[in-house]
Amino acid sequence: LTARLIDRPIRPMFSEGFRNEVQIINTVMSVDLDCTPEMTAMLGSSLALGISDIPFDGPIAGVHVGRVDGNLIINPTAAESKESDIHLAVAGTEEAINMVEAGANQVSEEEILDALMFGHAAIKKLCVWQKEIIKAVGKPKRVVELYQVDPAIEKDVVSRAEVKLKKAISVFDKLERQTAIESVKAEILDDYDSRKYEDEKSRKAVMSMVNEALENLIAKEIRRLITDEKIRPDGRKVDEIRPLDAQVDILPRAHGSAIFTRGQTQVVSVTTLGAKSDAQIIDNLTEEETRHWMHHYNFPPYSVGEVGRMGSPGRREIGQGALGERALSYVIPTEEEFPYTIRTVAEVTESNSSSSQASICASCMSLMAAGVPIKGLVSGIAMGLISSGPLDGKHSYAILTDIQGLEDHFGDMDFKVAGTEKGVTALQMDIKIKGVTREVLKEALAQAHVARMKIHEAMAKAIAEPRPDVGKYAPKMDTFFIDPDRIREVIGTGGKIINEIIAQCDNVKIDIEDSGQVTLYHMDREIINKAKDKILEIIRVAKIGEVFDGEVNRVEDYGAFVRLFGNVDGLCHVSQLGYGYVEKAQNVVKVGDILKVKVIEIDEKGKVKVSHKEFSEKPEGYDESKSRGRSSRDYRSSRPGRTPYKGPRNFKK
Repeated sequence: LTARLIDRPIRPMFSEGFRNEVQIINTVMSVDLDCTPEMTAMLGSSLALGISDIPFDGPIAGVHVGRVDGNLIINPTAAESKESDIHLAVAGTEEAINMVEAGANQVSEEEILDALMFGHAAIKKLCVWQKEIIKAVGKPKRVVELYQVDPAIEKDVVSRAEVKLKKAISVFDKLERQTAIESVKAEILDDYDSRKYEDEKSRKAVMSMVNEALENLIAKEIRRLITDEKIRPDGRKVDEIRPLDAQVDILPRAHGSAIFTRGQTQVVSVTTLGAKSDAQIIDNLTEEETRHWMHHYNFPPYSVGEVGRMGSPGRREIGQGALGERALSYVIPTEEEFPYTIRTVAEVTESNSSSSQASICASCMSLMAAGVPIKGLVSGIAMGLISSGPLDGKHSYAILTDIQGLEDHFGDMDFKVAGTEKGVTALQMDIKIKGVTREVLKEALAQAHVARMKIHEAMAKAIAEPRPDVGKYAPKMDTFFIDPDRIREVIGTGGKIINEIIAQCDNVKIDIEDSGQVTLYHMDREIINKAKDKILEIIRVAKIGEVFDGEVNRVEDYGAFVRLFGNVDGLCHVSQLGYGYVEKAQNVVKVGDILKVKVIEIDEKGKVKVSHKEFSEKPEGYDESKSRGRSSRDYRSSRPGRTPYKGPRNFKK
């Protein structure tokens, strides 16, 4: 993701026809958490190209923009970033912006635009600074022959294919249009391929030029249709969205599922809930972090009618998954509000561009269907730009809503905007030209807002708000707090106690935080309640006046120990076993007896003393004042080697 962040603003700055391979390697030698390495590496990459002899139309630079308490900040510190409601990475030249990557906490389009321009002001200064260095130490640029199609070949291709390609491009259906275009291209390519050449190298060179001439012809016709006739390849207006469809609960066994379709782009999204211990641990250049919310994106070959290898996630899957995660992260509840680990997976089932934005829409609905209490409905749209020349006010251009494959491939801009009714939550912009102006950005954001609201309406018809509870197949949950000092009692030596609870409660999942927060997960609510009762029983504290029917589990001369609850015993001194004098507790009770007792005292160490006296029969004519009793402390004198008990001591004032 970082490499792509650096690559995206640099790539458009090489001249068209420059085919030489260029490799830039950034090695992070040291990291200051208050100065993230991404923008430092971007500036270093631009400067390295600038002082080299490689042709490069830079310099470019990038900055992070944050906003704390309404004040915009360039390159915020780690502490400021945590408080910021805008997380914007913007790059560009001295003249224009050419890359945007942003997350925002439902911020308006106007405020986003202000942040972009604020960042560009800082970028201008960095570009001027680079120019001074380049002027001082830069090498003369080498002369590189730019690749271009042989004029004779281009003329021949245009004369033979232009009319046919115009007709093919006007076919509305993607697959039919693609078939028609490929048919025209195949006719021309086959003809050139059948000719005789001096050698294989010459044949490949000519075939490459023919193919490029055909691609240029397609691009030229698409641009002409859109900028001059305001007609798009599928017949839509420039601000028109493809047909929409949204549904939830399409998978009966999943915790939450949804399908979102926009034209020939369709995504099925599934949300799964797990325990907090299922959270993902991220260990990168900054601090190790734990994520309880994950969004993953899969783009299988069949979604675009191709046969391909299925392997680990590639650059596209990682980037699009991260974009969706960022767009939805601002509405995801905190761990305290919803103590589950949430994983949402977007499966692209068919694609004609804008699948990342369709995944945001589908994933938002699947979250709500799963009962995740998100703070708002998030929709996304991809905007495009087709220009007839430089954005200098002299050439016409068109901003396209909901771009499709051809418009993305041959267009000048891919500008993705996601957010709620309140504002933007994510932006991503890639361009193939040198940069875009404030006016273009403003128009694109305004047009995107209108489109997002239409998509919002379609999604709301399927599901307007989160379900009040998780699905029946999702694990149920209960959370409560215990004294952190008593966590060890719940866990037990080597985990003995907690493992016993898990075994006795059908493998209930138990998460205990250092703060004392306990979270239980199980499919059956009764099992959760059972486990909760066992934990509360372990940490339960006896209260004076409480009455228990406890089992005698130990008997000494001086009294009996009665199990009150959990692992808590109460001492019933011989003087409290009944009315009258009791010499030894063994004379009255034995291990295993059930004794009804009342808590009469709890000392400063938490030791509990109980009495059975009031539950035993009082002898007729019994006089408490004349009875010969013993203090509850007398057991100390009853230990071996001590003087036998001689009755209560009288203290004189």
